[in-house]
Amino acid sequence: MTNQAEAKTRIDALRTEIERHNHLYYIEARPEIGDREYDRLLRELEELEKAHPEFYSPASPTQRVGGAPIERFESVRHAVPMMSLANTYSKEELVEFDLRVQKLIPGEAYSYILEPKIDGVAISLRYEQGELVRALTRGDGTTGDDVTANVRTIRSIPLRLEDMLPPAVLEVRGEVYMDTAGFAKLNAHRQETGLEPFANPRNACAGSLKLLDAREVARRPLDALFYGTGELAGIGFETHEQVLRSLSAYGLRTTARYWLASSIDAVLGQLDELEGLRHAFPFQMDGAVLKVNERRFHERLGYTAKSPRWAVAYKYEPEQAETTLLDITVQVGRTGVLTPVAELEPVLLAGTTVRRATLHNEEEIRRKDIRIGDKVVIEKAGEIIPAVVRVVEERRTGAERDFAMPQTCPVCGGEVVKRDGEVALRCTNLQCPAQVKNWLTHFASRSAMDIDGLGESLVEQLVDVGLVRNPADLYQLDRDDLLRLERMGDKSAANLLKGIEQSRQRPFECLLLGLGIRHVGKGAAIVLANEFKDIDALMEADAPQLESIRDIGPVVAHSVVGYFQDPQARTTVEALRKAGVNMHQAAAEAGNELEGVTFVLTGTLESMGREEAGERIRARGGKVSSSVSKNTSYLVAGASAGSKLDKAEELGVTVLDEAQFIALLGSEVQRADRQAGQMGFGF
Repeated sequence: MTNQAEAKTRIDALRTEIERHNHLYYIEARPEIGDREYDRLLRELEELEKAHPEFYSPASPTQRVGGAPIERFESVRHAVPMMSLANTYSKEELVEFDLRVQKLIPGEAYSYILEPKIDGVAISLRYEQGELVRALTRGDGTTGDDVTANVRTIRSIPLRLEDMLPPAVLEVRGEVYMDTAGFAKLNAHRQETGLEPFANPRNACAGSLKLLDAREVARRPLDALFYGTGELAGIGFETHEQVLRSLSAYGLRTTARYWLASSIDAVLGQLDELEGLRHAFPFQMDGAVLKVNERRFHERLGYTAKSPRWAVAYKYEPEQAETTLLDITVQVGRTGVLTPVAELEPVLLAGTTVRRATLHNEEEIRRKDIRIGDKVVIEKAGEIIPAVVRVVEERRTGAERDFAMPQTCPVCGGEVVKRDGEVALRCTNLQCPAQVKNWLTHFASRSAMDIDGLGESLVEQLVDVGLVRNPADLYQLDRDDLLRLERMGDKSAANLLKGIEQSRQRPFECLLLGLGIRHVGKGAAIVLANEFKDIDALMEADAPQLESIRDIGPVVAHSVVGYFQDPQARTTVEALRKAGVNMHQAAAEAGNELEGVTFVLTGTLESMGREEAGERIRARGGKVSSSVSKNTSYLVAGASAGSKLDKAEELGVTVLDEAQFIALLGSEVQRADRQAGQMGFGF
């Protein structure tokens, strides 16, 4: 076919035809043609596109699997925040939810819609003029990872909406999941090839979406189901049922079953019907989602800081199974805690084969009188982590054996101790390989030192071959060291060394978080960094001095003091100092003009994330609190501000919108925003 117009016509026709067959096969489960005919159509399209590259389109069926692996995922801000749902666990709580709805929209007639709750990975797809342009994970709800290349490999997801006149912008929210049959097949293949099987479909799905090679993702049995919207332009919906019907008409998979109800009493009966279908769905279903059907009430019902007030998730009781406890082994965590683990006779539970379960600690074993050889009942806590619920005492034979925690660390043989007020045993050796591996993974995490490429498998190798014994050793690695490792090429080695080098200049609070001091999370690390300014001042602080700091309680204070009293911890700090890691809080750029001023942030800010807003406040000497009180100076209210706004108005606290907040920070902030926008940072 040489005529360009004819080629374009045939290419368009093939793309439409192939996507129609994809929809018939993956969505409606009623294929019209066999694999051979489908492959023939796809090959013809590939040949035509190769001969006519001027007609390239990212929405073509040939573009579902991308090229070379990417180096890392780009973080992108959601146009509309991806909120999570509040959970309920009893029908009484659902009745209370209904009473709150009545109170917020008194006298209004409303209905409910009930859907199955998918235990998958939240995803947001953005279609512009009908074409898929971006796919983002939930992330922190404000910013997610761009996984577009991976999502394109999911054949049930249309690359172009099935509509001749699509809306200008349609963002759809849903879940990516791995169906139970595909999950079983994937795990069987992994075991055959000597790989560790995945724990459950959700973990397998999450791991698949985070693969940097879309070609590998295409081999995973991923699917998706959609149930909501984000940003919209050129389209609107009156009810949630209309959303579901419209998404289905566009070619997106939606739930095969949903229930409408005019009252909460009707909903309670529908919940039982849905639970009876628990294993009829191709995905793991761990509950139900209840939504007010009329979308005009959604804004009036409003939002809390994390969840909409017009929807709620109802979680079913976790499923249980009986099996034999074959043995009890002991794992060592990042902070040295020894955790007993039940080794079980494999049993099917909630769609997955369970071989291990947590026993928490020695006191838990004693309380439940768990013995090796017992018949035990297990369940999945939150449908994810298996746990031993109880012993079936009537099935004891007398051959069962008591278990005792080891007197030394099972990994390094070091001393174990039980601290006052704690139930856990701890290994005291900071050089214990098990602790070091967990510590390094934490040290390299995004919220700490953000060393891209330093994941668990690489940490395992670095410790096992003796290259790294603590975080400071990372800064002594060179190219030759890394190239000795399995599956490590020149490019990967260069990227890792670059990440390690860049981490030297991470903010002081990131180092404090990365040190792994017990009870010191990100918030406490920021407070400590602002208060002490450098590592030396913090190391010399005593417990009373630390406890006098707002937001630092006695537990954190004693943990910090105890950490820096340990000679091994001080040795690590000195080694990190020698490696050139930043150990000082950056000087405030704009002085301390906000000293003594306390802010509370709520809602979504358009020009910056709340974390960045907090950093800018603290850089000018101000403080950020998580709750509104009479001591609050200002409440900064972004979009979808929740109950904190009501509290501030009740107490007479000054409320700033985003423009007023930026004006308060000063013109320097505005200049920084413009520069960031020009550089594409997307604050």
